Amino acid sequence: MDKNYCIIIEDEPLALERTKLFVEKIPALDLVATFDNALNGLAYLQSHQVDILFLDINMDELSGVELLESWEIKSQVILTTAYQEYALKGYELNVTDYLLKPFTFNRFLQAVNKAQDNLSKSKTNQTNSDSKLDFIFIKTENRLEKISLDRIVYIEGMRDYRRIHTLDKKIMTLQNFKELEQLISSNIVCRVHKSYMVALNKIESIERNRIKIADQLIPISETYKSSFFQKINNRT
Repeated sequence: MDKNYCIIIEDEPLALERTKLFVEKIPALDLVATFDNALNGLAYLQSHQVDILFLDINMDELSGVELLESWEIKSQVILTTAYQEYALKGYELNVTDYLLKPFTFNRFLQAVNKAQDNLSKSKTNQTNSDSKLDFIFIKTENRLEKISLDRIVYIEGMRDYRRIHTLDKKIMTLQNFKELEQLISSNIVCRVHKSYMVALNKIESIERNRIKIADQLIPISETYKSSFFQKINNRT
């Protein structure tokens, strides 16, 4: 069974413990972190991939609504609050569900099922998209060079340049990592370090936060460690 990684952002200790208890009752959920304020939660979301976010609305410094308005959250968001008047705002922000405290386990389970259905549909759409896209064009020197995605081994940052190592050749480009991440699905070639992306199907082994690929040892940084290992876990 694939695990859905989730976090809780909740500043009320009793409400936090109750939500944790509900999460632990669902085998498909893996609680990876909890936060008692939105600022620390946002910092975590900026560098980690999370499937489901349980988010309280009424918090000091930064509210749940303000968090959603200030940052693009890719997770399925389930809002929790004691105030009914925020329901409309929640749906305007396209959240998955809205739980009014005190909510029952059955109501909590309904929200989780809805989030899991959305995640399943998204994964299916991504898989279909990945299967259709099998090559990209890279800007190199004064031309666009076609590269088959299944030939890429890893991509290395070299100051202003990126070097794309393929099974056949090495290609230098000024395109940055952000542009390459937009071109290539992270389910095919995944960022693992500020200076490296690797093709998941070309990895030979992983040991002590290092990847062996094409006789090279590539480090895994803390910034990308969680999202990388989630992709690996989905394949084990």
